[in-house]
Amino acid sequence: MKKEFEKVWESCLEIIKDNVNAQSFKTWFDPVKPIRLQTNVLTIQVPSQFFYEWLEEHYVALLKKVVRKELGAEGRLEYSIVMENIYGVKPYTVRMPASNKKEVRNPSMNMPIDIKGGGIRNPFIIPGLKQPIVQSNLNPDYSFENFVEGDCNRLARSAGYAVANKPGETSFNPLLIYGITGLGKTHLAHAIGIEIKKRNPEKQALYVPSEKFTNQFIDAIQNNNTNDFVNFYQMIDVLIIDDVHFFSGKEKTQDVFFHVFNHLQQNKKQIVMTSDRAPVDLQGIEQRLLSRFKWGLAADLQAPDLETRIAILEKKAYADGIEMPRDVIEYIAYSITSNVRELEGALISLLAQASLNKKTLNIDLARQMIDKFVRNTAKEVSIDYIQKVVCDYFNMGIDLLKSKTRKREVVQARQIAMYFSKQLTKSSLATIGMHCGGKDHATVLHACRTVNNLMDTDKKFRHYIQELDKKINLA
Repeated sequence: MKKEFEKVWESCLEIIKDNVNAQSFKTWFDPVKPIRLQTNVLTIQVPSQFFYEWLEEHYVALLKKVVRKELGAEGRLEYSIVMENIYGVKPYTVRMPASNKKEVRNPSMNMPIDIKGGGIRNPFIIPGLKQPIVQSNLNPDYSFENFVEGDCNRLARSAGYAVANKPGETSFNPLLIYGITGLGKTHLAHAIGIEIKKRNPEKQALYVPSEKFTNQFIDAIQNNNTNDFVNFYQMIDVLIIDDVHFFSGKEKTQDVFFHVFNHLQQNKKQIVMTSDRAPVDLQGIEQRLLSRFKWGLAADLQAPDLETRIAILEKKAYADGIEMPRDVIEYIAYSITSNVRELEGALISLLAQASLNKKTLNIDLARQMIDKFVRNTAKEVSIDYIQKVVCDYFNMGIDLLKSKTRKREVVQARQIAMYFSKQLTKSSLATIGMHCGGKDHATVLHACRTVNNLMDTDKKFRHYIQELDKKINLA
């Protein structure tokens, strides 16, 4: 049968669950144990001084509220802090009322408790292993060889390669790679680590997502081995932190990372970070950290241009041993423009559809799949794609179509591209004209009227339009 203090605490937890997220509840309330109830005072046991301070700083109002709800207006909360004494004295407790912080000292030696142990604990391995071997956590698929370079990523890629050649010895320390999701930040970060390990096998390179770093720090606090945690990270030669923007608002995590960062930087160890935004746009990060982020180089990744998108798809298809028709690759590249991740996702979906349903991998299947894959509900192709199809049909370059030449065949192809752009996209006449060599909206209207008239009077021209419509139309 449960004791009264256990029932009271369970009731408190039911309310707390509704007021904090699941991860916070698991981290900060699951380890708490109720140990006694005397009169109107509920005593809960917490595993460390830091744990107590965190609860007091972030949840004291909530704790007081739930305790008074269960025990009445006179209800009070008291902490029992369990400290593992490394000097051989048995664990003991220090009773502390809520909102009455003070330093906890070892009563046997009258000095603050130190948490250093006999050996550095590796937060990446199971406790008990004899040697703390650092696993790099690097994905071999994310190499420089598999990274497609283009104008959109050349700076970041070049800086990353320079760092990989001379880790800690270039002015790119730290190297911060930033950009929106899906542009290849993580790939490039892994590639740097892989190249460093290839050239310097003796170096300790470590890739760790920022959330994992935070969770390890929390575990270290709970297990009273924060010094081991810090010492472990200070041993690393190349530290790669992914998604550093997730440190936002986590003051104590930022504080410990600050000390790790300083140690590594001062000892000429390489630091590589990724973020979804530039340092100047990071919110909730302490100024002292932001200033250090700016010490080295912040290189951005942009959305891939058409040529890079085609190259990415070709490389992916080749790596998978797939012979992909050129028009299918170009169709995907013209249709998916946002980021590399969606581009590769569209290719995988298309290959799966062709393989599982035993369908021919052709442009018709690509149109069906891309229409479903692209989140935009409107069936719309881009002006660029229309121009590409028209130019391929008439065997001319896009640069020629966009030029100022008045040659009849070029003017006609340009007018057809304008006509289909007006029919199949939501772009304004001005936008269509701009894409077709900087023409104005009146020129686009004239082109559309000309195409309609020729369709009524010229059988050969009408055949051109019908053929092109089949190639362009998504329906």
